[in-house]
Amino acid sequence: MPRTQRVLETALYFDDLPGAGTFYQQLLSTIPLYQDDRLIAIDAGGGTVLLLFRRGASAPGVAAGGGQIPPHDGTGPAHVALAIRSEDLGEWESHLERSGVTVESCVEWPRGGRSIYFRDPAGHSIELATPGIWPTF
Repeated sequence: MPRTQRVLETALYFDDLPGAGTFYQQLLSTIPLYQDDRLIAIDAGGGTVLLLFRRGASAPGVAAGGGQIPPHDGTGPAHVALAIRSEDLGEWESHLERSGVTVESCVEWPRGGRSIYFRDPAGHSIELATPGIWPTF
């Protein structure tokens, strides 16, 4: 049986796409991989891409590459966890504080990993997680 390698893309949906783009570009100190009025693609590290969509813009589906990207959309707060190195946790906490981002919760997991949670401008729950939260990470 073939196995997947990793999650390649994760999508979040926003009413204010430009504001979300600015937030994530500043948070991750990066520039978009791709950007138009429907989508901003952000390098999330490790060969992964965080897709920021304007809410409703992909609901009808999109023609691409001679095919069709199926319809998708989302409402309400979603959750995304970004993997970080254990030794970078303190630096991330300082970066969030300097950026005016409030840490909502800190969790110490039984396997030894730690997570910090905060909200993006649309209310999505964003987690920064160190190794040790899952048997696979």
